[in-house]
Amino acid sequence: MATPHGNPHRLAKAPVVVGVDGSFGSDLAVRWAAELAAQRGRTLLIAHGLDLAAMRSVVGGYDIAAAAFIDTARAQAAETVADAHRLATEVAPDLHITTETTDASAAEMLIQHSRTAYLVAIGATGTLGTIAHLGSTLLAVVSHGHGSIVVVRDTGTEQHIRTDGPVVVGIDGGPVSEAAIEAAFAEASARGTDLIATHSWNYWQLGDFAGEPYVLVTGEQIESTEDAILTERLAGWQEKYPDVAVTRKVYRTEPTEQLAEWSNSAQLIVVGSRGRGGFTGMLLGSTSHFLVQHAHCPVLVAHPA
Repeated sequence: MATPHGNPHRLAKAPVVVGVDGSFGSDLAVRWAAELAAQRGRTLLIAHGLDLAAMRSVVGGYDIAAAAFIDTARAQAAETVADAHRLATEVAPDLHITTETTDASAAEMLIQHSRTAYLVAIGATGTLGTIAHLGSTLLAVVSHGHGSIVVVRDTGTEQHIRTDGPVVVGIDGGPVSEAAIEAAFAEASARGTDLIATHSWNYWQLGDFAGEPYVLVTGEQIESTEDAILTERLAGWQEKYPDVAVTRKVYRTEPTEQLAEWSNSAQLIVVGSRGRGGFTGMLLGSTSHFLVQHAHCPVLVAHPA
């Protein structure tokens, strides 16, 4: 349960990485990432992927047109990165910031960086072909990334990024939940806030969390059992993070509904990268998929180290 020795995401040199494309969602992600990097003494890496292969496929065999098109794209990329750098400096004037523009796609670049990043942040909205709302880049990074991938979502209020409220983690019976629990405790501790640990169950999934077959018992008995198991799963982490006050919530419903509701008051929602059962082919669970689309606060999708 302890953080493995040599975990690259916890090394002092591991940066906070943010993917940028110049959109409102991208700017929001830059603000969020800059503030977090400054608070935690991390370098901020602002990254942009050109995806030249896709550009060339659009232009085709017209070399002159392709060269002009790519030159324009490079100039726009430089401006996008420079704007993001200025924005991050406004948020945290003393922050150490580096930048990178690559010929690879944004998804390739961010997934590669996620192997050694403290975390990777991306905006929930963007421009077509880069970090679009649930576009190919966002889904690829959230599904295939490593460590903590944060989709920075707007609250929909005047306070675009909520800085108060608890950290809320959704826990199911799958092994992927352990990464989410670890990330949630670490975030709650770093933010000096409470942790709400939620677990949802229904009769169709009875026994998955407890690892027991279906039996005829009352809802109250099941809820009591599920709460006891949740308590046991959290116990070791509570010992590791004694500064974090934990509230357990067990719901007789689907997790999506409850976590979406919590996102109206939480400063961060934490979920695992896959759902109950953790099938290898299911790279993004249905709950995580829904939340990165609809939550009203940033969503951290935790991948096993």
